[in-house]
Amino acid sequence: MADETQKIAPGGPLEATASRGVTARDPSTIIREGNTFWCFFTGRGVPSLHSKDLVTWERGPRVFDKAPEWITREVPKNDGVYWAPDLMKVGGQYLLYYSVSSFGAMHSAIGLATNPTLDPKNPAFKWTDHGPVVQSYDGGDFNTIDPSVFLDDDGKLWLSFGSQWSGLKLVELDPKTGKRLKQDEPMTPIAAGQSIEAPWIYKRKGFYYLFLNRGNCCAGVNSTYHIKVGRSEDIKGPYVAKDGSLMIDGGGTMVLDFKIGPLTGPGHAGIIEKDGKSWFSCHFEADDRMDGKATLGVMPIQWSEDGWPEVLPPDKAK
Repeated sequence: MADETQKIAPGGPLEATASRGVTARDPSTIIREGNTFWCFFTGRGVPSLHSKDLVTWERGPRVFDKAPEWITREVPKNDGVYWAPDLMKVGGQYLLYYSVSSFGAMHSAIGLATNPTLDPKNPAFKWTDHGPVVQSYDGGDFNTIDPSVFLDDDGKLWLSFGSQWSGLKLVELDPKTGKRLKQDEPMTPIAAGQSIEAPWIYKRKGFYYLFLNRGNCCAGVNSTYHIKVGRSEDIKGPYVAKDGSLMIDGGGTMVLDFKIGPLTGPGHAGIIEKDGKSWFSCHFEADDRMDGKATLGVMPIQWSEDGWPEVLPPDKAK
């Protein structure tokens, strides 16, 4: 069930690292169970990584050894590679959302799998698939990929997602099932504009922060992928950039630009707490030190006095 073990050790204490030695594209939010950190990413069957310190990573098991039966029926062009997973523990279950699509297609779906534990040595370890949560079809105006799950302080559960076309959407989920709370409720648009995808929502001091990607992905060292952010006092928006521009109109405040030293194309934001400090995670689409392969980055994040995130990439962290 597990991939062959591969250690990824950039060396030194946790400061700002790009984990040389592993290809990890579209990483999930890093999540902690016990003394182990877990990250899932794009690949066949949804592969995983685990770490004790956020510096040295090892390959973990895939979520699926065999494709869920519904995928062939609902998204027949999918090749068994599932994109951009995200997960969160809700109640006694880990909810893992994953994208099923084919490149450039609008015919897509976001599936849900659950597990009571992420530890494959635990006797209770077992991924159970629950089928599609949201779907999109050719001829529509939105795309159901790049899921991001968010649990609010009031217990409400939300899923943001989307890529290209009319932009990013938000739907409310049922915390008991992980599926949509009201199937017929309209989706809420939260951001739009050219070359947009990969939403991720974070709450801090009364503001919801929407991180997202703009630019062109999947072009290696020629990628223009970059991460922007806006914030709102309501999870449904409007999300506003530092300069007052609206994310629904294409605005956003730069978090990480497309080129940082040997690293190109940051994407798929996340934040994890460790030892009282906050760390920002993402992939870089190309690492010159790895012959242009994608790599996982973990970097310090701090906040300005007026409440905007500042990420210190490897060339700036001290």
